[in-house]
Amino acid sequence: MAGELEYYLGSLADLALPRHCIVCGRRLETRESHLCIYCAADFPFTFFWNTARNEMSDRYNALINRGIENEEAATEYERYSNAAALFFYHSEAGFRKIPQLLKYRKRFAVGRHFAGLFAGMVFSSEIFRTVDMVVPVPLHRRRLRERGYNQAEILAGELGMAGGIRVRNDLLKREKYTVSQTRLGVEDKKSNVRGAFSVAGKIAAGCSSSHILVVDDVFTTGATIAACHHALRGFFGPRVRISAATLGFVSSV
Repeated sequence: MAGELEYYLGSLADLALPRHCIVCGRRLETRESHLCIYCAADFPFTFFWNTARNEMSDRYNALINRGIENEEAATEYERYSNAAALFFYHSEAGFRKIPQLLKYRKRFAVGRHFAGLFAGMVFSSEIFRTVDMVVPVPLHRRRLRERGYNQAEILAGELGMAGGIRVRNDLLKREKYTVSQTRLGVEDKKSNVRGAFSVAGKIAAGCSSSHILVVDDVFTTGATIAACHHALRGFFGPRVRISAATLGFVSSV
């Protein structure tokens, strides 16, 4: 009975204020949410949460282990870190609007919806089941004033709530005000965020974790999330696993 009432109320709301698919623009039916059934059927899932090694985690590890000369040293420092994204991000595809609507248009409900979808998949995976802390990539305080919110915090908050995992928005700090990464090349992106992050030592001193998940909106080169990884690793040492999760993943850069 309650389900039928909810359906009819939703139908009335859609008559008064029609909703549209964020990808193709088709008018949504009552039981559809953000995506029409056609775009939902074509959703470009990565399924990276099912594989310990994948394209995203390989690129992530190449960055965080850069400069380590031999396999023995890599084993002592960090042998392999896991990474997963919800979907493949292509600049020409309509699905790119998912993180863009959150980041630039304040469509928080869109971000929370897809983060919740992602959480159900990631935290049911053996690879990520041991995550006990979620940490968003921070914005510099100047950028935060300009934008008014941090999209990574919104995603991290939903992931944490859906997975019953604590979220620490205060653990990482962005020390450098960096230029936008959007139009930078691969090497420039790495230089842009090198040394940009630090751990809030007084806050982190009281934290304990065995597996931290660093969260951002899109993994392009991986430079930003790898810089966060280095800051956390420098503070917590080798005893803590540090993994990465984003909504989108750019397959080729």
